[in-house]
Amino acid sequence: MYTGTYSELMAQYNQWMNQKLYAICAGLTDAERRADRGAFFKSIHGTLNHILYGDKMWIGRFDGNPFTGAKIGQDLHATFEEMHADRVRTDQRILTWAANVDPEWLKKPYTWISGIDGKSRTSPTHVLVTQMFNHQTHHRGQITTLLMQMGINPGPTDIPLLPQLGGDTL
Repeated sequence: MYTGTYSELMAQYNQWMNQKLYAICAGLTDAERRADRGAFFKSIHGTLNHILYGDKMWIGRFDGNPFTGAKIGQDLHATFEEMHADRVRTDQRILTWAANVDPEWLKKPYTWISGIDGKSRTSPTHVLVTQMFNHQTHHRGQITTLLMQMGINPGPTDIPLLPQLGGDTL
């Protein structure tokens, strides 16, 4: 039986799925990763970049080390290899944070400045944590669709198949 928290489970799921997708994408050419495939962020590369951007923004807010290195839609790295290395570091940062989330903190309101429109907003913290994890899953779903359209099956993506739960392996 899994005994971790929601944040820990979702951080582990996030890492597992990112490992799977980056392993697949490493086998694509840069042109294949960057091809405009009609997705919201155009390409697989653009979508991977957007997920990383969102994660860096949210975890920076949550762990007190704000991300200020780019604006939404801007490439964070020149190469896939650099983006992959940053993804690995960011996933570890999310895992470390998730292992230390205070349940009382989750109950409090959280105020932040939106990177989209610059407005100050306040929401329950637990809702924003859910948003971070939902955002990842939403956009990874777009990537799995793009891969399937290329004839590449990403394999299982369901949380119950997470290796920590005795499920799938990479």
